[in-house]
Amino acid sequence: MARKPLGTKASTGSRCPESGVWQVEHRTATAPIAEGNVMPPYDQKAVVWVLIQYA
Repeated sequence: MARKPLGTKASTGSRCPESGVWQVEHRTATAPIAEGNVMPPYDQKAVVWVLIQYA
């Protein structure tokens, strides 16, 4: 199965489509998130996460 491309986006509450390092869009905050986990909020707010590095 092919990996999702770097730059893939996922919103808070959705399932993570690819294990790796995810960055909050327009922020410097990053988090390692595993495929299938629920994308978390940031600073208690719903955000868009961007895949920046594979696990």
